[in-house]
Amino acid sequence: MKHDIQITIASEAHLNFVGEIEQALLDASFQKGTGIAVRSSIYLTRKIQEGKAVIAISNGDQWAGFCYIESWGHNKFVANSGLIVSTAFRGIGLAREIKKRALELSATLFPGAKLFGLTTSLAVMKINSGLGYKPVTFSELTNDEQFWKGCETCPYYDILVRTKRDDCLCTAMIMDPAEDKKVNGKKRSATIKVNINHT
Repeated sequence: MKHDIQITIASEAHLNFVGEIEQALLDASFQKGTGIAVRSSIYLTRKIQEGKAVIAISNGDQWAGFCYIESWGHNKFVANSGLIVSTAFRGIGLAREIKKRALELSATLFPGAKLFGLTTSLAVMKINSGLGYKPVTFSELTNDEQFWKGCETCPYYDILVRTKRDDCLCTAMIMDPAEDKKVNGKKRSATIKVNINHT
């Protein structure tokens, strides 16, 4: 089966998908091994309106995937968060393509910032590694309190509290553009089309 999907910077035209995306993130947060934080429709709407989100839309006008961008520590650290793929489009490599587009947008909005993430998902770790991320200790992440406050909706937050933010079930990963030039400085058009073949 061939999927024609557009991956683009989310805009006002995509706000009608926010409810479905919010529910998908909520459902994923209950699944073992995701460690994904819940985000409200108000939060997701704001990210879209700020031009800090990427969305994948199928040729059948269905949302296929989503990811948003957060900046911390006076824009010195940037996270691509809330990566979610609709159940109808999983297993075809779409998550990697969305992540790549989010990284490019991050580099455009926050040039020179360190790109980082926390995840318990093996699939996300593999994607991150392929894109140049490297595992690091939690001490190398931002110390911005607002970032860590965002972990409160994660089911593993109690572990983070008990270890005084030294450890959790998540793996911390960073890409430093000063060391890796694969993403930083790249510019692409606002929308890209991907043809994903799935048998």
